[in-house]
Amino acid sequence: MSSVFVQLQEPRPRVSQGLALWDLGFRPFYLLAALLALLSVPLWALQFSGLLSAGGLRGAAWHAHEMVFGYALAIVIGFLFTAGRNWSGKATPTGRPLMALAGLWLLARVLVLTPWVWPALLVNVAVPWAAAWGLWRALAAGGNKRNYFFVGLLFAMGLAVAALHLNLMGLLLPLPRQLANGLGLPLALDIVLFMIAVMAGRVLPMFSNNGVPGMNARRDERLERVAMSSVLFVLASDGLGMDGPVLLTALILALVAHSARWWLWQPWKTLGNPLVWVLHAAYAWLLLHLALRAAAVLGLLPSGPATHALTVGLIGLMTLGMITRTALGHTGRPLKAGPVELAAYLAMLGAGLVRVFVPLLLPAALMQAVWLSAALWSLSFAIYLWRYAPMLIRPRVDGLPG
Repeated sequence: MSSVFVQLQEPRPRVSQGLALWDLGFRPFYLLAALLALLSVPLWALQFSGLLSAGGLRGAAWHAHEMVFGYALAIVIGFLFTAGRNWSGKATPTGRPLMALAGLWLLARVLVLTPWVWPALLVNVAVPWAAAWGLWRALAAGGNKRNYFFVGLLFAMGLAVAALHLNLMGLLLPLPRQLANGLGLPLALDIVLFMIAVMAGRVLPMFSNNGVPGMNARRDERLERVAMSSVLFVLASDGLGMDGPVLLTALILALVAHSARWWLWQPWKTLGNPLVWVLHAAYAWLLLHLALRAAAVLGLLPSGPATHALTVGLIGLMTLGMITRTALGHTGRPLKAGPVELAAYLAMLGAGLVRVFVPLLLPAALMQAVWLSAALWSLSFAIYLWRYAPMLIRPRVDGLPG
């Protein structure tokens, strides 16, 4: 496992002539994440319907674990290793260290299906911590202190997955139940939400202004601080197990701040560019998540729709939009979405709409909603893999390294 923590430092990276899968972090981790997304959600639908029994980490716990610490974490690692090289001007893990980390991630996916609870815990913690080490080495070497907080967030993801496993093993019983529950999955989801909110603020205005003629997407620094602080307020409320008025205040503050933020980005002007509007559409799911969660805190709605607005809507659509855009850009291709990308985006958008709104409007159709949403979700990643797997494996078309 020690090889995971080694980083290649090549002043002049070699340009691959054949297989380029291990040349940069986005390549293996986007591919692995898409494969997991394609396969695991239908498996969960089979479990949910009673047609398939689960392994060591059962049922809903396995599904939630794999969507957050499997799929979402893989996208985060791939993105941060790729962006981290640009931020720092230094190499993030490539070659054998990247292979080792990908192998560790795969081992984690297997171990959660076994009765070996302690190895599953240790390996699942090791994945984000190893990624944090690899990212920190590049940022520190390049003096890029501005993005050190991403290292801290990866470390916090390791703590969250440890808390989830320990709670499932019954080892957090001395803690109040609400606090023990909040330290696991809710904390991890809030960390992912915070990462998305940070990166959206950095790239959505820029992508919009660069990709849409006449755009004037703007950032207000005071609003940015309030928006980010509000998400941290929600994160702290969940991590400390606080509910009721405290959490409701955090959610309403976040909803107002992020709605104002999104409005400044002028999303209505992006409809002619799918590579841009998909990111704005994904961000709209953040607002819906906050509104539905506030309604759930008030006892007006169940909590499930809010959770799936976050996981399927925001995380699913935002990550799909980013892994198409970054894959195109970092393989030397034009930043343009065609009919294939549009079909994947619409399938993911449909998956979110079905999973959130059908159970709300027709509770008796929950099973049908799960199956249809799973089918649309998997279709979106089947399309992505068909189009992008060859790009992720082969060298850049412009001959540059990466």
